[in-house]
Amino acid sequence: MKTINTILFDLDATVLPMDMDTFVQKYFHEMAIHFHDLIDGRELAKIVMTCTEIMVKNTEDRRNEAVFFEHFAKMIEGDVKVYQDRFDTFYDSGFLNAEAATLKNEDMIKSIKLLKGKGYTLALATNPLFPMKANHHRVRWAGLSPDDFSYISSIENNNYCKPQLDYYREVLSAIGKTPDECMMVGNDALEDMIAGKLGIKTWLIEDHMLNKHGVEIQADERGSYADFRAFVERMPFISGE
Repeated sequence: MKTINTILFDLDATVLPMDMDTFVQKYFHEMAIHFHDLIDGRELAKIVMTCTEIMVKNTEDRRNEAVFFEHFAKMIEGDVKVYQDRFDTFYDSGFLNAEAATLKNEDMIKSIKLLKGKGYTLALATNPLFPMKANHHRVRWAGLSPDDFSYISSIENNNYCKPQLDYYREVLSAIGKTPDECMMVGNDALEDMIAGKLGIKTWLIEDHMLNKHGVEIQADERGSYADFRAFVERMPFISGE
């Protein structure tokens, strides 16, 4: 059994506190404005949700982005490249207004700074539904820097999504770690805590907990942001190699 030296973090409603329903509503509102000359906003939201669901369920070893736009192209009229370019500009413009639906949490910010100071490897194991630029924006909204993490998953770079175990295997391979070196910190009883099935220790943040599938909660540790900070304060320093 190896000593835990790596902490995997979920992003939305974990590192970045939010009410998910409010955020999603704001996200699609801003998207409708940005695409208003191409497609009705409600129709676009329906297509995006459908293609995202297909991408999440995909089990082929293919980039998430490729899977998403393959199906997106079948559901829209016109050139998919026009839409891809528009999405690219959206994540540097209208998307930024979705920050209003998010919060910062000092306990989480301090926990991450403490872990870095103690020598832990930190990876952002966010469900790879968004492009990297959007993930970087959301990290900054949380009061942190993308440089705080040695790895961040994204729609361009990952082939699987949560709650598939292959997603966690993909992350472990990318960061060169084994399950017994890692702990997964998240708020979703299924998507994040399922990492435990690979032998990864799990920590459930309950402040914005999600359990939309009604699964039996199985976590090695659980509690509030403040509880997590207290836990981090007790964690040992990592010895140098």
